[in-house]
Amino acid sequence: MEIENYFSNRATVRDYSDREVSNEVINGILEKAMRAPTCGNMQLYSVVVTRDNTNKEKLAALHFNQPAATGSNLILTICADFNRFSRWCELSEASPCYSNFHSFIMAATDAIIYAQQIVTIAELEGLATCYLGTVNYTAKEISDLFLLPELVVPVASLSIGYPTDAPPVKTERLPLEAIVHLEHYRKDSDKEIKSLFKTKEEWPDNKRFVKENDKKTLAQVFTDIRYPLKTNETVSQTFINLLQEKGFI
Repeated sequence: MEIENYFSNRATVRDYSDREVSNEVINGILEKAMRAPTCGNMQLYSVVVTRDNTNKEKLAALHFNQPAATGSNLILTICADFNRFSRWCELSEASPCYSNFHSFIMAATDAIIYAQQIVTIAELEGLATCYLGTVNYTAKEISDLFLLPELVVPVASLSIGYPTDAPPVKTERLPLEAIVHLEHYRKDSDKEIKSLFKTKEEWPDNKRFVKENDKKTLAQVFTDIRYPLKTNETVSQTFINLLQEKGFI
């Protein structure tokens, strides 16, 4: 695949074929992805590969049995991991000092960069991927399922497999001027903000979401249905509790 075409046309895929992703293929991708940037070259991440059907069913349930999880050949759970590095310090006559929120941010950043590197390499090699955002909602349960030790927290999940013949469904994106600020943060007017979101609001799928949820605007779909205050607060507190349990705060 030509690099330019890939980046211009890539899309998330949620439907996979029955073709198996071999251990050789996935290990090759995971190893290549390890060239991703990493804080202090510490590589503060680990990945749990779930392929066994029984374990995949348990994990898919924690991702609310969404089709991208139940229909994938395997699921990768990428974890922020300061456990391995801290143990190495202890074994090397050094005192680890990573039981703090700053260290979690470093490890989470490493893990997310690694996850995106996996996505890019996998898709360039003909596979398809989908981020499972539900990892944030059930991080505690996923942690228990995987027996994650202190200073290890799941931060990203990817379903991965070979795509079906059906073309991926592309979604809308904001225009470049929405995200680029020259020299300082630009304060857009109300009219300019509305203009930046016009394409998103007029996207056919989004117009359908508004109608299906009996809302007046697309923004209400986000604030009232997809990411409401109560859910945000509950997930936030649950994740904070997990960070406390794992020794990051």
